[in-house]
Amino acid sequence: MSSPPTKPFEFNFERLEAWKQALAFSKVVYQVTKSFPDDERFGLTSQMRRAAVSVASNLAEGSSRSSRQDFARFVEIATGSLFEVVAQIEIARSQGFGTEDKWADLRARAAELTKILSGLRRSLLTAKAAQ
Repeated sequence: MSSPPTKPFEFNFERLEAWKQALAFSKVVYQVTKSFPDDERFGLTSQMRRAAVSVASNLAEGSSRSSRQDFARFVEIATGSLFEVVAQIEIARSQGFGTEDKWADLRARAAELTKILSGLRRSLLTAKAAQ
């Protein structure tokens, strides 16, 4: 008889809604940039993907910090990476890459993720002040 599959270890950041949304956002960025011209592979495609991946990565790294204030700083960095993607969306749009529907969807996702990140940062800093 085989034993039931064990649940994989869950890291603390994997429970964060912000991280889940950042991961979903990066997947959409990857999908959208697949349609970019080949000569953008090492340009805007790479830049947008790296910035999108950085959002989730900074949340993961920040969650390992020993203080809420340090974690809040990484949330701030993640927000900056998200803003980079928004700027890059406009650059891609101006170059005629993608479709308006895709850009509108990505911007809406970025706006929602910005709110989630802002709330997370605020809660980390408020909790620190209350300690």
